[in-house]
Amino acid sequence: MSSSVTQKTLDLVLPGAEDTRREAMAWLAALAKERRLSPKTVEAYARDLRQFLAFLTGHLGEPPGIKGVLGLKPMDIRAFLAARRMDAVGSRSLMRQLAALRSFARHLEREGHGTASAFAAIRTPKVEKNLPRPLSASSAVAVTDAETRAGDDRKPWILARDAAVLSLLYGAGLRISEALGLQRRDAPVNGLDTVTVTGKGGKMRSVPVIPAIQRAVEAYLALCPYAIPPEGPLFVGARGGPLSPRIIQLAVEELRGALGLPDSATPHALRHSFATHLLARGGDLRGIQELLGHASLSTTQLYTKVDAARLMDAFNAAHPRARMR
Repeated sequence: MSSSVTQKTLDLVLPGAEDTRREAMAWLAALAKERRLSPKTVEAYARDLRQFLAFLTGHLGEPPGIKGVLGLKPMDIRAFLAARRMDAVGSRSLMRQLAALRSFARHLEREGHGTASAFAAIRTPKVEKNLPRPLSASSAVAVTDAETRAGDDRKPWILARDAAVLSLLYGAGLRISEALGLQRRDAPVNGLDTVTVTGKGGKMRSVPVIPAIQRAVEAYLALCPYAIPPEGPLFVGARGGPLSPRIIQLAVEELRGALGLPDSATPHALRHSFATHLLARGGDLRGIQELLGHASLSTTQLYTKVDAARLMDAFNAAHPRARMR
C-alpha cells in the first residue's frame, strides 16, 4: 500500500481499542497487497469499518477490542445497519459495508483470534433492481433506420452496418456482445430466418430473425468493402477488423442527439424495448425468456413491471379521476 493510502487509512480507522486498530491496519494492508484491491476500494472498506467501530464505541460504551468484536451478536450488527438506514444509506452501500465487515471478521479468524459467527448470520440487504427503460416503438424503429443518419459524414456502408447491428438488438433482442460475436457464416441472409448466438455463461440459443433484419444485414453486406471470410466476424470496423462495441455506443449517442432521446437510450435499451414491446402485444413471458436467454424467469418478469408502470403513467396523465386527484 502506498504511503498516501496508508496515511488515509490510518486517519479513517481510528476508533477501537489498540488491538483492533492494529488488526484493522493489517487487514487493509492485506487487501491492497495480497488481494490487490484498488486504493479506492481499500479506502471505502476503511471508511466502512471506521463507521462500524465508531458505532460500537457508543453501542458498547467503550472502544471495541477484538474480544468485543468477536463477542457481538447478530442483533448488534442489525442495530448498526438500522442506524445506517436512519442516515438514509441505500441498500447497495449497506451490501458493500456488510461485505467489508465480513472480510474483517474473516481476517480476525485467520489470525487465530476466534470465531465471528454473528457476521455470517446477517442477511444481505435486498437491492431493488432498477426497472429497464425501453424506448417507444417509433423511437426504436428510428434508431435502427440507416436513413436517420443519412446526413452524417459517414460512409454509406458504415451507416448500413450500424443499422444492421441495431436492428439485431431491437428486432431480435440480442445483447451487443452477441450481435458482434456473430460470424459471417451466421449472417441471416438468403432466406435464413434464425441466428444462433452465444450468450452469458457460454449458453447458446436460436433466435428468429424477421425480414426487416434480414434486409438490413443484406444491405450492409452489399456495401461492405471488405471480403469477410466465413469464419470471420460478420460486423467489421472501418479498417476491416472486429467491430468494437464502443463504435455502436457512439452511434447511438449521435442518434440520441438527432432524435432528442434521453440518456437512457443506449444499445442495451433496444434489447429492453424488444422485450417490453413483445410483452405489451401479448407475448408469452416464457417465450420472451427463451428469446432473451435469461436463466431465470424472475429477470424477464421485470418487464411486466415496466408495462404496468407505463400503464399507470398513461392513467395518471389522461384519466379524469387521476387529474382530479
